[in-house]
Amino acid sequence: MSGNDSNELTTNIENTSGELIDEISGSVSTKRKDPKKGPVVLSVEQVTKTIGKKNIVDSLSFDIHSGEIVGLLGPNGAGKTTTIRMIVGLIEMSHGDVRVKGHSIKSDFVQAIRHIGGIIENPEFYPYMSGYDNLRQYQRMTDGVTITRIMEVVKLVGLQDAIHKKVRAYSLGMRQRLGIAQALLHNPSILILDEPTNGLDPAGIREMRDYLKQIAINEGIAILVSSHLLSEMELMCSRVVVIQEGKLVTERSIGAKTVNEELPTVRVRVNDVAMAEQTIRHLQNITMQSKAEEGTIILQLREEDIPALIQSLCDARVRIYRVEEIKSSLEEEFLKWTGGNRIA
Repeated sequence: MSGNDSNELTTNIENTSGELIDEISGSVSTKRKDPKKGPVVLSVEQVTKTIGKKNIVDSLSFDIHSGEIVGLLGPNGAGKTTTIRMIVGLIEMSHGDVRVKGHSIKSDFVQAIRHIGGIIENPEFYPYMSGYDNLRQYQRMTDGVTITRIMEVVKLVGLQDAIHKKVRAYSLGMRQRLGIAQALLHNPSILILDEPTNGLDPAGIREMRDYLKQIAINEGIAILVSSHLLSEMELMCSRVVVIQEGKLVTERSIGAKTVNEELPTVRVRVNDVAMAEQTIRHLQNITMQSKAEEGTIILQLREEDIPALIQSLCDARVRIYRVEEIKSSLEEEFLKWTGGNRIA
């Protein structure tokens, strides 16, 4: 936890190197490692949190790999913050387990938590001290953090010009970046952030997004982020985990198509809609939908049939001004997954 005397919820834990170790043989394990991704850093395994007779989180399971940014999404009351608090050990889980680099949060807490850096809600610092002195204060409480490492993370989050200014002069975005710098000091394997863009203006949100993507790429750190700004999650994350009423609804890579997903939908802008429609009626495996606007037709077809479509329209002397795929936004997909519940 941070060195602030207040009851803050910033979690920063020192790091040790480690591998996924098989519990029986003691050998390095490749359990649930995706060959297309880095090794699994965090495994949430059938985690349940029961309060009274209600399961706030219900048998939730998902993995996070090194170097990827994963968004945790869900409607109000879905259990996102409860899940994050269980992952970092701030509240006890009723059933299941969380493993960080193979170490159990329940039975091997000290080793597991050393691989986590996090900001739960808002980071707190001594306002009368500079950003640098705040980081030095944390350094004194953590083994293995050097001055060189402090300057590395300061550069990584873009605070070089402000690090010696008093924190009271920092904007909210600068405080958030200082919080991330503090969470990164001990070289964690995963960074966990609950609403990191909360209260930021559009410029600050974009800045935060860019720095998180840079951290994932340059440091190879896995990042789990909870946010209600779905447009930002779509730009930031490589994958989303959607929960509702504490249960997993879906896991989906951003921009990836599922096996059962319907044919791509494309919008074609032409100079002669009537001739284009007449031409398309003679083509196979193409479904015409209603016109979106004047001069435009909307079609469903296989990607490999698009060149034949264009060739047929050209042969019919139809001028093509634009062909673009119509994709559902993350917000639209979210509403489908959760049945139209309010986003949070």
